[in-house]
Amino acid sequence: MSELVFLLEEASAKAMLEQLVPRLIGKDVPARYIAFEGKQDLEKQLARRIRGYLNPEARFIVLRDQDSNPDCKKVKSNLLARINSTGKASRTLVRIACRELEAFYLGDLQAVEAALNLKQVANQQNKKRFRDPDNVVNPKLELKSLTNDEYTQVSGSRLIGQHLDVNNARSRSFAHLVAAIRRSATTR
Repeated sequence: MSELVFLLEEASAKAMLEQLVPRLIGKDVPARYIAFEGKQDLEKQLARRIRGYLNPEARFIVLRDQDSNPDCKKVKSNLLARINSTGKASRTLVRIACRELEAFYLGDLQAVEAALNLKQVANQQNKKRFRDPDNVVNPKLELKSLTNDEYTQVSGSRLIGQHLDVNNARSRSFAHLVAAIRRSATTR
């Protein structure tokens, strides 16, 4: 049986994806979410976890933040090099959240407003700094400021994940993640 396995840097990504993925692919393809204790833990265990995964039909999506690394392509290449040793590289996609996961949320302030029961947040979407959320230097800090500290990583991600518009392409890295999920769920 095919299965979609997410290998994630942290619990907030898991919380968001648990809400988003069923809306993207339904329940026909089972999904499993493996959250690590940060990027070092993800990188340390990545190859072993993929290599040891028993389901031969499983497809993998690795999601990691770019953080302060200036070159997201280097981050992705590093992860791909680790994955190449598993024998399952053809069944694995790597996606990088430009800067941080919270950039996805800054690209959909309507979802933030609805999820956190706030007012006047969505009105900020057309301001210059939110038009291209992947270029915001510290999305987490920006989101906390914008929501007057109502946003917390795990519970906020869970709530916002319920409302994210899967067709919103303001955050290119979010659009790439959505495309990867759809592609992985339909590839046999």
